[in-house]
Formats: sequence, C-alpha cells, structure tokens
Amino acid sequence: MKSLAIGPHPLPSRAVLAPMAGITDLPFRRLCRRFGAGLTTSEMLISNSELWHTRKSHLRLAADDEGPRAVQIAGADPDMMADAARGCEAMGADIIDINMGCPAKKVLKRAAGSALLREPELVEQILRAVVASVSIPVTLKIRTGWSTDQRNGVEIARMAEDLGIQSLAVHGRSRACRFMGEAEYDTIAEIAQALSIPVFANGDIDSVEKAAEVLAYTGADGVMIGRSAQGRPWIFQEINHFLETGQHMAPIAKELKQAVLLEHLQSLHQFYGEHQGLRIARKHCAWYLAQDNTKEQNGTAATHFNEEFRRQFNTLDSASAQLDAIQTFFEQREQFTQDAAA
Repeated sequence: MKSLAIGPHPLPSRAVLAPMAGITDLPFRRLCRRFGAGLTTSEMLISNSELWHTRKSHLRLAADDEGPRAVQIAGADPDMMADAARGCEAMGADIIDINMGCPAKKVLKRAAGSALLREPELVEQILRAVVASVSIPVTLKIRTGWSTDQRNGVEIARMAEDLGIQSLAVHGRSRACRFMGEAEYDTIAEIAQALSIPVFANGDIDSVEKAAEVLAYTGADGVMIGRSAQGRPWIFQEINHFLETGQHMAPIAKELKQAVLLEHLQSLHQFYGEHQGLRIARKHCAWYLAQDNTKEQNGTAATHFNEEFRRQFNTLDSASAQLDAIQTFFEQREQFTQDAAA
C-alpha cells in the first residue's frame, strides 16, 4: 500500500470523513476524529472570500482542535479559487481541498462542483492556480465523470496528479447520477492503479465489510465515509478495527450511544447558540434514531417507538428540554425493550 499521508501529514487511519455541507461542522468533526476518522474536512466554502463575513462562513471556518486542519473550497474562477486558498492558509488551514464532486443544483448553477468535469481545460486552470497560490498540500474530490457515458475521471485524476494535487477522493457516481442507483467502483480502481498519490474511494460504504470489499476491489488507499457516519460517528472505529484485525468490534453499548448523543446535542447548542442549535440538533437526533432502527426492528413496535419520540422531540423549544428528552427516551426505551422481551 502507498504511504497514507497528505504531504507532510501522516493519517492515522484509512477511513476519513467526507466533507458535507450542513453536516460536517466542528462538533461533528470532533466526534468523528475521536472515533478514529483519519482526517476530517470542513464544510464547503464558496470561493468568493468577500462573502466570508457572514455568520455561516465564520462557523464553517471554525478551527479544528487537532490537525491537520483541512478546508474545502468550491468555485469556477481560477483567480478567486486561488485567493480563497490563500485566505484559508492565512487563517491556519493545513490542507486545501477542492470540491469538484458536489452535484447540488445551487453549486452547479455556479458551474462549480461536479459541473467542472465537463470542462477539463477549466479544471486544469483551477488546479494550477490553487496549487501555485499556497505552500500547503492541495487535495481534490471528484466524481467518475459528468454522466455515465462521459466518465472522464481517469483523465481528470492524471491531470490532477501532474499539477501537484496530493490526494484524490473519488465518489463512485457521475454527476448525472447524483445519489441515485448504486456506486460503481471500476472507475475508482482504474484511477487508483493510474496514480501514485493517495486515492480515497467514496460512495455507498455503509459497513465494515463494504469498506474492506471496496478497498480490496479498487486498490484505493482509503475509504471516505459520508452519509453512513450520520448518527453513527463510531463507524470509523468499527472500520479501523475490522481492517486491522479482520474481526468485528463488540456493538456500541447503549450507555455510550446515549452519552455521545447528549454530548453532540450540547456541543451543537453551544456552537450555534440555542435557537439555531435546536434546529440542527433535530436532524442529528433523527439520524441517531434511524441508526438505532436495526434490520431486526424494522416494521416493529420498537421502530414506531423511535418515530413517535422523534415527532415529539421536533416540537421541543429549549436546549434543556431536548437534553431531558434524550435522557427520558433511553430510560423508556430500555423499559420498552424489557417489556417486549417478557
């Protein structure tokens, strides 16, 4: 396996967190790091640094407690992207990540994200400008191409390495696929074989077995976990353990799940302030509950129990009420499980 490092920064594990707008804020990154994510990256910043004075941008630029600190930028103007990279470096970034993988319509309207894959010449201009503008490593995230019949991921990947990009993450879908259908890993395998820089496989990796399978099939150096980490930050610990030992970890104890969820909600309240923190806590709580609905529970009273709690939780209008509700939920859920087993 190639040495797993990004420039001078060795990564402690092969499973890293995907940057996700509205999700990978500082509280969530901290949790994922603690549970073994080898790297976490900030939410995407637009390249126009003149707009960074907004509260949202300030929150997205919040510094990680541990390095390396990776910041993702997106845009379609080479000069603005270079300026953004310089600005991030000046504010303490250790790694600049360029987003050419996002399929979101609001990003595509700016001809940024995965829309750039239609224009290899512009991709080259952006990569060249950003790499030349900073003294820190620059990484790139792409998709396999613009559409299923225009998979130019290998071409873009080779160009990126030639221009000085120091690691590459590849989502196994084209832009046209968005998040529909199944990810394909053949293109990722071609890219991993063609490059000497670290390659991270991304897309539909939702279990330790799938992580190991994708690594073996593609020859990638690591896996990038996105949606599967929502409500399950310990997935990194589970993957790392399985890759190292070939064995499954013992299931996460209910007491630990409760402690992690409570800590996560408290950190959201503190980071965003109570008003905004309450709203963001609701979606994270829903993800934790969805992870709690195991295959054995689907369609059972336990699942309905969780859903009813979620509906009630979404009506709460104070931080203390949310925290108290979580405490009560776990107590009632334990009694519910005991009664159902009797």
